[in-house]
Amino acid sequence: MLVECVINVSEGRDEELLSALCAVAGSALVDRHTDRDHHRSVLTLVGPPDEVSAAACAVATAAVAGLDLRDHAGAHPRLGVLDVVPFVPYDPGQPPPAELGAVLPLRDRFARWLGAELGVPSFLYGPLPGGRTRTLPDIRREAFRSLSPDHGPARPHPTAGACAVGARPALVAYNVWVAPFAVAQEVAPLVRGPAVRALGLRVGDRAQVSTNLIDPARFGPAALYDRVAGLVAARGGTVEGAELVGLLPESVLAAVPADRWPELDLSADATIEARLGR
Repeated sequence: MLVECVINVSEGRDEELLSALCAVAGSALVDRHTDRDHHRSVLTLVGPPDEVSAAACAVATAAVAGLDLRDHAGAHPRLGVLDVVPFVPYDPGQPPPAELGAVLPLRDRFARWLGAELGVPSFLYGPLPGGRTRTLPDIRREAFRSLSPDHGPARPHPTAGACAVGARPALVAYNVWVAPFAVAQEVAPLVRGPAVRALGLRVGDRAQVSTNLIDPARFGPAALYDRVAGLVAARGGTVEGAELVGLLPESVLAAVPADRWPELDLSADATIEARLGR
């Protein structure tokens, strides 16, 4: 079993700094997706648990040292410069594992280290002690309001803010470009559900329904695209393309007919397995 760690950094414009973050990630880095308008980059790390944990700490150290949330303005919501750090179990070539026991210690150790070494408060999501669970949207709504950090200082770091540190199964980050913006805003809540999280965002001079497909084996990119397209058309809007953010499991891609891959911004090279050479 390998571990995937998908680090969301609140920086999408400073190429020198992003290159430095990639360099410290070392051989664990298999992909970087950067968006200037979101002002956000997604670094995908995959490998043995100890290697991925060390790389995540190196990226966190460089991000906290080099970024300042007070200067940040972008379309995507964010808690901090090191915004979201989920640990994900991964078995190449197989359906994404749902059992999270192997990554919970990695999540908890990273969150404790982040507070103790870098002074950045962290909020845990995924399974919690006592049989509770917490989602990333819960943290975005409640952090520093009704919810106190699980580790680290009680207040945000002055330049780095805070971090959501998770343990979750593999998901697919996937956006559908929509016009006009008002239609994107109207459609996003309608596609939300147990398998989909969605926001209608203005991105530069365009708009998108930005989603996380949290059960991509059951509801994948093709189903999401078709659902959005139908809702948009019914409201007189248009769909202007799609965007895969980062990578997806090979098993999820295999469920999509190959003749639809170009329309959906998918390709054989966009799988985790392809980047691992498997």
